[in-house]
Amino acid sequence: MPGDLWPILKENNIDGSIAVQALQSETETEFLLACAEKNAFIKGVVGWLNLLSKNVEERLLHYSKNKLFKGVRHIVQAEADEFMLQPDFQYGLSKLEPNNLTYDILIFPHQLKAACVLVKKFPLQKFVVDHLAKPLIKDGIIDGWKQDIEELAKFPNVHCKVSGFATEADKESWEPSHFKPYLDIIFNAFGTDRILYGSDWPVCLLAADYREQLGVVESYIENFSEEDKKKVMGENAVTFYALET
Repeated sequence: MPGDLWPILKENNIDGSIAVQALQSETETEFLLACAEKNAFIKGVVGWLNLLSKNVEERLLHYSKNKLFKGVRHIVQAEADEFMLQPDFQYGLSKLEPNNLTYDILIFPHQLKAACVLVKKFPLQKFVVDHLAKPLIKDGIIDGWKQDIEELAKFPNVHCKVSGFATEADKESWEPSHFKPYLDIIFNAFGTDRILYGSDWPVCLLAADYREQLGVVESYIENFSEEDKKKVMGENAVTFYALET
């Protein structure tokens, strides 16, 4: 709950966060918005609504009236590869940009090609890839994911969250060095203007506490300029999600 997270954020010099959906339910979206209303450190909500529904415009209009509602996510990793390419889904997605809403892309590596097809059709829509598109870090597999994530990064309206990496590694015996090859690829592909730090808390607790996974990113960028550090650790998120700081 928010009361569990806020002390952790303060300990780690994080002054705000985004609450992101975990359930395909408008009930959860309403719950997250209520949490944000009561907790000033929650700067925005990426919620869920059914982009396939016939009343998608009505629901988007309803939520876009709330200044804390910043974007939409669907757990596409649990869907078939062609899910994002359905006409009904793309119609719903087409209504986000006119409402100044973002879209979080949550997929596995094998869905990256479909994501490239999708984002090419929506050059004005703001997209962000969650969790590096979940590369198979535990198995040390880079080939395939590398080429596809680099292709996706060619679209300037696509950003990437450096998050969720610990749970894709061996949860019991990961080391920071295991992530470097993947982070190298992400930073080379997206650059520091299109990368957002994300904690994936509380899911990260399956493999690492908040400080441990934050430390991986802080160590990786320790030799970056102060300007670039600020971008990755907050400023890019503020811009991408149009946050009021």
